Amino acid sequence: MKMNQFIKLALRLIFSLGLVASVGGVRAQETQTLKAISVSSHSGAEVVRFDFSETVNFRLNGFGIQSPARVALDLPVVGSALQKNVVEFTQGNVKSVNVIQASDRTRMVLNLKRYQAYSTQVVGKSVLVTFEPVVANATTSAAVSSAFAESRNDDVLPLKDIDFRRGTDSAGRVVVSLPNNQTGVDLKVQGQGLVVEFQKSSLPEGLRRRIDVSDFGTPVQLITSTQVGDRVRVLIEPKGDWEHSAYQSDDQFVVEVRLKKVDTSKLLQGPVYSGEKLSLNFQSIDVRSLLQVIADFTNFNIVTSDTVSGNLTLRLKDVPWDQALQIIMDSKGLGMRKAGNVLWIAPRDELDARTKKDLEALQAIERLEPLRTQSFQLNYARAADMVVQLRGTAVGAGAVGGVTRFLSERGSVIAEPRTNQLFVTDTAKKLNEVQELLSKLDIPVRQVLIEARIVEASDTFGRSLGVRLGGSDLRGVRGGDAGYSIGNGNRVAIGGSYDAVSSTTTESSNVMTTTNTSFVNLPAAGQGGYSASSFALSIFNSAANRFLNLEISALEADGKGKVVSSPRVITADQTKALIEQGTEFPYQQATSSGATSVAFRKANLKLEVTPQITPEGNIILELDINKDSKGETTAQGIAINTKHIKTQVLVENGGTVVIGGIFELTESDSEAKVPVLGDIPVMGNLFKTKSKSVNKQEMLVFITPKMVSDRATNR
Repeated sequence: MKMNQFIKLALRLIFSLGLVASVGGVRAQETQTLKAISVSSHSGAEVVRFDFSETVNFRLNGFGIQSPARVALDLPVVGSALQKNVVEFTQGNVKSVNVIQASDRTRMVLNLKRYQAYSTQVVGKSVLVTFEPVVANATTSAAVSSAFAESRNDDVLPLKDIDFRRGTDSAGRVVVSLPNNQTGVDLKVQGQGLVVEFQKSSLPEGLRRRIDVSDFGTPVQLITSTQVGDRVRVLIEPKGDWEHSAYQSDDQFVVEVRLKKVDTSKLLQGPVYSGEKLSLNFQSIDVRSLLQVIADFTNFNIVTSDTVSGNLTLRLKDVPWDQALQIIMDSKGLGMRKAGNVLWIAPRDELDARTKKDLEALQAIERLEPLRTQSFQLNYARAADMVVQLRGTAVGAGAVGGVTRFLSERGSVIAEPRTNQLFVTDTAKKLNEVQELLSKLDIPVRQVLIEARIVEASDTFGRSLGVRLGGSDLRGVRGGDAGYSIGNGNRVAIGGSYDAVSSTTTESSNVMTTTNTSFVNLPAAGQGGYSASSFALSIFNSAANRFLNLEISALEADGKGKVVSSPRVITADQTKALIEQGTEFPYQQATSSGATSVAFRKANLKLEVTPQITPEGNIILELDINKDSKGETTAQGIAINTKHIKTQVLVENGGTVVIGGIFELTESDSEAKVPVLGDIPVMGNLFKTKSKSVNKQEMLVFITPKMVSDRATNR
């Protein structure tokens, strides 16, 4: 019995120790407790404050997504003293905050109405998440930007890989392997595509490509990777009605593009409303009372104008409150102004009249505001050119004074060319605008080196074959002389012509010339400025009074040539440059008085180019290239052989493109023969001459533009 009691006591002790250890382990992990979440606004920035029970000494890891707009923060496991895991807010950009606990971390998800760049800060026992105020201007309205992280790399590092995968629900996933987790990434929607830029990164040659992924059945069609300065730009081109999300995990960045899910129950696919849903069902309710109902629901302060009146019958079910408010205002012709958490609702005409009065009051104050004079030192731009920009140019009667000007009506500007300064007299507001404008215009202009290669190649081939056939009989002339009687046989002599046999017959050349008869005279034509080689055969009898002369001439010529011209010139962006070299040939021309004068005609190698650097880092070239040479001489003067190309082309930085070429091929075959005799098989070749020529001329023009870096320019 005692033994059983001892065992039970030991088991109780072991169980209690284990329980204490487990509880102690939980407490060791949950050393922090989340006590409260609040939202406030400071200088236009919205701040979300997380208060903990003890001093915060852990590191925050977070990421953001744009659609839906969310920011997620991961921190070690902490306890929660909140009554619920979802904290909702009715004001500002933050809609709600979800607190989710997992086995190894606690995630806080901030649901936003629209995505904003954010920053985190630890202050004692609190964590502050600050959302930067959104500044609307012409540049940000065209592209929505989302910065995931600023680059912390000191050197430019190469990307490891760019891959594409097909995700669930036919979503396209672009996966980029980063050099490390310190690489800065910028994501923006530009036009119909997505542009992702990786800061302080380089793109290996194997990754500089354009990938066609249209066969995967996702919204993504093309992925183009390029190098722009010290950044790598990846352009994702989807199709259809799509939405995207992006996240970065350690050294891997993922962009997922999916088709939007369209609700077919909606009559119109209009703007997206994010307010909390409500249901309204009223018959002939006063509009002012209906606005008060929405004010009570949203906790917004609504100020209604005295001119708002009338009744409205309305039935809405599960409609966002901001959409319901818009429907009410549209049905009654009302407009809204928002200042903080106060809404002023009035007829649109009244709002427009108030806006007009406010603007007229601002203009009146501006006319009475004292003028100031400020000098601006220009470094790169010319002061005279900036005066034209500030004063404006004539655009018609629609503008004030017939001109569009940057300064106010009382403003003036003068230029001092010697010191390259501007002296501007205007109001303080306009002077600040001039300072901002000059900071964008007075910048160094990028330069471009353009190199052209003009290659001219020629290939000529010629072949000629001909015969000369003749005979003579001297018996009629020397029949009674010794040696001209019929002998015992015929003898054959080989020589260059009939006259070469005269030494063997003791005949004088003039006698042989007068008695020789050439009845086939079709020798080979010369090729390449050279005469044809010949082979002669003379057959005569033993008395040397009958001769048969055969002379065969043949020539074959083959020639190749190449001329390479390489003009190069450096110029500033969007500035025309010209370089030429050649000769001027004189010629005579008639004047108005009837006399003649000497004029000159150029035969030049000329390169005229105007470069334009695009924002993507490519170069647009307007080219005008001439390659002239001396032609034949005529009675009126020297002719000029011209080759001219004028075009516009887009080339990547450092790339080479063939902008044009001329190819000429001339072939000719000729044959001359004695009628009838020249048609005899085999033997007919003794009564004909043949010639063949082939002439090939080819010209190619290569262009290579290169942007000159600032470092190379400063040397």
